[in-house]
Amino acid sequence: MHPILLIDDDQDLGDVLAEYMAGFSIELHRALTPEEAFAALVANTFEAVILDVMLPGMNGFDVCRRVRESSDIPIIMLSARGDVTDRVVGLEIGADDYMPKPFEPRELVARVLANIKRPARTQDTGDVQQFGALELNRLRREALVNGQDIALTTMEFDFLALLSSEPGRVFSRDEIIASLKGTDQELFTRSVDILVSRVRAKLKPLSPIRTSHGAGYVFVDRADESPE
Repeated sequence: MHPILLIDDDQDLGDVLAEYMAGFSIELHRALTPEEAFAALVANTFEAVILDVMLPGMNGFDVCRRVRESSDIPIIMLSARGDVTDRVVGLEIGADDYMPKPFEPRELVARVLANIKRPARTQDTGDVQQFGALELNRLRREALVNGQDIALTTMEFDFLALLSSEPGRVFSRDEIIASLKGTDQELFTRSVDILVSRVRAKLKPLSPIRTSHGAGYVFVDRADESPE
């Protein structure tokens, strides 16, 4: 079973989702308030978080920010408003995916499963790539800069893995969006720009992701050795 935390004050929705998701090997744990959620995250290990924007006492954006201070767990945000601005804000603060309410439970299941990180297995050196001071382990889904682990979300790692799979090749924003399963297709180029900004900030002082103006983004091997 996949342990998932739902942070939503709608108890009826939680009951329905818990029963439905059990059929997909998802064990849904529920927190009705941010305080309950923070306590649950400390006491338990979850594979993903489903987070409602509208919560009592603290909104979902603030909860997301606080979770991101110490964890790279996949976060799927929900909002009854379905506003594109909300979705952009959610991605900017580190959410991996975003769904408007009402939604189809089967789609939520698909997005949760798409965002769950694959468990680590025995390391295969063929899955480890070194780009100067940057090391990527695709099997373990880890990124290290100068030997230090970089906390990347599922979507951030998938984006970095995509660009680094073909150093020197320019990936258009449309190609990037199409390749990131589980992301919100409606955000188009804005979501990619936000994602690039987040990954660049985490990789500093390295700068392997370059902008090809008017075309997209490109990964430059050993970019840490030259200024951007």
